[in-house]
Amino acid sequence: MYAVIVSGGKQYRVAAEQTIQVEKLSVEPGSTININQVLMYANGDDVRIGAPYLSEVKVNATVVGHGRGKKVIIIKMRRRKHHRKQMGHRQHYTELKITDIQA
Repeated sequence: MYAVIVSGGKQYRVAAEQTIQVEKLSVEPGSTININQVLMYANGDDVRIGAPYLSEVKVNATVVGHGRGKKVIIIKMRRRKHHRKQMGHRQHYTELKITDIQA
């Protein structure tokens, strides 16, 4: 059994007892959240696709914690001009543990 959810403008394929990293959410670690934006639900031959969301399917998750991802290096360089600019970026994320999928 799995579902496709939307969080932070991105789509994630989740199953029960799976841990995922999504865009940072403003919730406390240890709290439980319900994700209502479910695009697709599949359980064997029972496949449901929303238009755009499924109202009868909900995904429950527990917030494990918050963190920052790996550093991404951005380098801008103009050839023959002695111009070079280097920057870094670390994206904030929230780690969720999917507890169950209610259909």
